Amino acid sequence: MRLSRFHLSTVKEIPADAEIVSHKLMLRAGMIRKLASGIYTWSPLGLRVLRRVETIVREEMNRAGAIELLMPSIQPQELWEETGRWAKFGGQLLKIRDRKDALYCYGPTHEEVVTDFARNELKSYKQLPVNFYQIQTKFRDEIRPRFGVMRAREFLMKDAYSFHATQECLASEYRNMYDAYSRIFTRLGLTFRAVDADTGAIGGSASHEFHVIADSGEDAIAFSTGSAFAANVEKAEAVAPAVTRPAPAATLETVDTPTQKTIDDLTAFLAVDATQCIKTLLVRGRDGLVALCVRGDHEVNEIKAARLDEMPGESVLADEAEIVRALGCKPGFIGPVGLPDSIPVIVDRSAAVLADFVCGANADGKHLRGANWERDARVTRIADLRKVVEGDPSPDGEGTIALARGIEVGHVFQLGTKYAEALGATVLDDQGKARVMSMGCYGIGVSRIVAAAIEQNHDEAGIVWPEAMAPWRVVICPINLAQSEPVRAAAEALYDELATLGVEVALDDRGLRPGPMFADAELIGIPHRIVIGDRGLAAGTYEYRRRGESENRTLSRDELLALFA
Repeated sequence: MRLSRFHLSTVKEIPADAEIVSHKLMLRAGMIRKLASGIYTWSPLGLRVLRRVETIVREEMNRAGAIELLMPSIQPQELWEETGRWAKFGGQLLKIRDRKDALYCYGPTHEEVVTDFARNELKSYKQLPVNFYQIQTKFRDEIRPRFGVMRAREFLMKDAYSFHATQECLASEYRNMYDAYSRIFTRLGLTFRAVDADTGAIGGSASHEFHVIADSGEDAIAFSTGSAFAANVEKAEAVAPAVTRPAPAATLETVDTPTQKTIDDLTAFLAVDATQCIKTLLVRGRDGLVALCVRGDHEVNEIKAARLDEMPGESVLADEAEIVRALGCKPGFIGPVGLPDSIPVIVDRSAAVLADFVCGANADGKHLRGANWERDARVTRIADLRKVVEGDPSPDGEGTIALARGIEVGHVFQLGTKYAEALGATVLDDQGKARVMSMGCYGIGVSRIVAAAIEQNHDEAGIVWPEAMAPWRVVICPINLAQSEPVRAAAEALYDELATLGVEVALDDRGLRPGPMFADAELIGIPHRIVIGDRGLAAGTYEYRRRGESENRTLSRDELLALFA
């Protein structure tokens, strides 16, 4: 590509609402331009990167045996009502009416549509298994679109859906897709982790998220220092301590703590460690309030708490009025000792092994010292309630837990029969009986990958693309192109030769001075830069620098071409 014939529009100034690196650099490089909140035009430069990602995704999906189709982006209300998601999906569902006043939505996902397709197309178990996928624009009406294409309302997604006669067959395809995703992110040159995850609103029996590791990631992931174990922090198990609870040794006593409501204030005031304190939260359960008890240095994991039998599927803190009515005290002084019998007391594993601990006294301005389980406070049961922390034992018994930030770019689910049952998607089995199909669901945020790659690969000068994602692999920068015929001839010859070798190459023939020309090349992240000047030509050499390196290399033509052979 000759850049004089390409729309390349880099800028120095960026809008104030560009908060993260990828958003800033995509705007500066001219990859995207904002049309409306969370809606972006992809420029020719940005589209080149997007298409490179899309190509690798498509190649690996085809390699894995999936079959591409294309489903409508506009979906009828009736279909979503069959699964009950028309109301449940919430405000993210963009609802629209046609001229006949019929309701539709702009598809945020396609479980309903593909299941409708399958129930009409698939009749026999002999047609299974089958995996359909598409790469298509989605729309989710985010409350607060931000971070450019990282959390946009309109985005490009690859979504795949598999159909099976048995759960065992689904599990096999799930592994196939897991492996395909691993190949995709490896080919894209990204550092990533596949983590055990919560199934969330999509539902299903098993789920893994694929995260690009980046400091700016919104998600915290936990992984083992000694194995391949990795999980979303909300899902990671906090292993029970390998110790037994000591026998009580202290006498229970009440201490005045007039303004000490937080663990930090309490530990400083009483000169105790947070590991020797119990933090008690009251939440709304199915049949009234529930007490959740964790160690003072730990935090309650709301996802784990929501799964407790005593909970209604979510974890909501009781408000101050509810706490005062139940206990006669305000938040900050709640403890497990003396709680009414109507309140179940669920104790985290790490908290359950404490003896002689400090806790709230259920009286304003009071705490207890020397409290003990069973002797002073009843335990309804012990459960894994907390978020994991650095240094925890890995659940698989190998190494310890480390934490990192990740950007979710892919998610695979074993949906089971949830959608097939709701929509009546059945096939005849080998006995001629109707059998509900099992389903898998596999999504990749194609446009999000572009931003995630920048978050992971950048420096002060701009983007540092992995080669598989770069808009061009090589840029040729001729010095004094208009004034030097030898430079022009050499640049044109090298451009043609690299193209003949199958190398995607850009020739910067815009006539810019070296400084701005080099700055653009670094900003847009082209992996290899070749500078051609009269002095080098006279010596039979070219100046070469790989993006991200600080020093130029002087190479002969043969040495240069050998890099791309």
